[in-house]
Amino acid sequence: MKHLGVIGEPGKKSLSPVFQQAAIDALGLDLVYEAWPTPPEALRARVTGLRAPDVLGANVTIPHKEAVIPLLDEVDALSRRVGAVNTILNRGGRLSGSNTDVEGFLRALREDAAFEPAGCRAVIAGAGGAARAVVVALLDAGATSISVIARTPARAERLLGDVGRDATASLSAPGDSLDAWREAVASADLLVNCTPLGTSGTADEGRSPVPAEVIRPEMLVYDLVYRPAETALLRQARACGARTLGGLPMLVYQGAASFKTWTGRDAPVAVMRAAAEGVLRGEEGR
Repeated sequence: MKHLGVIGEPGKKSLSPVFQQAAIDALGLDLVYEAWPTPPEALRARVTGLRAPDVLGANVTIPHKEAVIPLLDEVDALSRRVGAVNTILNRGGRLSGSNTDVEGFLRALREDAAFEPAGCRAVIAGAGGAARAVVVALLDAGATSISVIARTPARAERLLGDVGRDATASLSAPGDSLDAWREAVASADLLVNCTPLGTSGTADEGRSPVPAEVIRPEMLVYDLVYRPAETALLRQARACGARTLGGLPMLVYQGAASFKTWTGRDAPVAVMRAAAEGVLRGEEGR
């Protein structure tokens, strides 16, 4: 039996072991997928352990997606652009890093929201690792305008400088003020929350990263947070008549892409999604 796991911060409840093991069991594979809580000081040792012959690979989540890069033997071009790795494959003791967040984000946008990002005008809340993947995804899909709004404008400027060097899209990093939000969303088709604001069980539960009064009914509002299924931002958006998309589809689709990287098999996405939704329903019913 070979092992897979998700490397993340201690105390964070990941859904990956639930839906990845459901997929493994559905295909009858001799694999086990585990949670591997890892504080920053233990990351190097954890990654070294991935070279063992009974380990197939791993997912990487907050806060290790950037820190893991120098610990790997090779990282693909997309991960270099994004500046983050979320999938590691062990090939005979050599570790290869890739990023499936870009694919997961776009697949959810197109398949679950029926939204084609080519030619769109997007506003992004946040400037962390998730925002970097989203901006790269939108640039590659042909978005014409992207504004990144963050509490620290310098971070947003640095993000756009890093990933948008050769971009033909219009890029901007206005400050996090009500006027900046109003101007940015005035003609936007897509608003994406890439911050953790609104996540269940945190001090920011019930908070929205976006001033409610700037949401327009013509927009799609896409919140990458998946706990709870309906965040404060999504409630605000629905109240304004906007279309909405939560973060669970992206989570499952990026996991499905990781699954194929490890196994070479197409993931049973419906099985994965049902398993994840079952856990979330149980949590909300408590």
